[in-house]
Amino acid sequence: MINELKIICPTFVIIPRKTKKDQKLSINLNTYRNLHFIVESKCKKLFKESVRNQLEGVEFNTPVEVSYKVYKQSASKLDKMNVISICSKYLMDAITEFGCWEDDDDTVIKKETLLPTEIDRKNPRIEVIIKSCY
Repeated sequence: MINELKIICPTFVIIPRKTKKDQKLSINLNTYRNLHFIVESKCKKLFKESVRNQLEGVEFNTPVEVSYKVYKQSASKLDKMNVISICSKYLMDAITEFGCWEDDDDTVIKKETLLPTEIDRKNPRIEVIIKSCY
């Protein structure tokens, strides 16, 4: 059982296509709500695959507290919740699917904290720290 884990999540995924240029999709609410359900499903699967190696074989000591820290690529303004909301949805579903905990409901996730955003021009990402409450 793990008491604390830092997971590095992407800020975008790239959907390969056969006849057109590959499609780069940002992980955020604006993209999520405008995607066709088939494309959104591909996006979620690619996100899940991007975190698989960090989660397979992990079992969390629940309940947990979760903190999110966004590292954006530029100094431009960012609505942090647009990014974190979809990252959280995709990541918590992936953690449940990989069997790291039983479910991602409020009996397991007791507290979620948003940390201040920072700039990392070379490596934009979302760092998620999951820590046991006990």
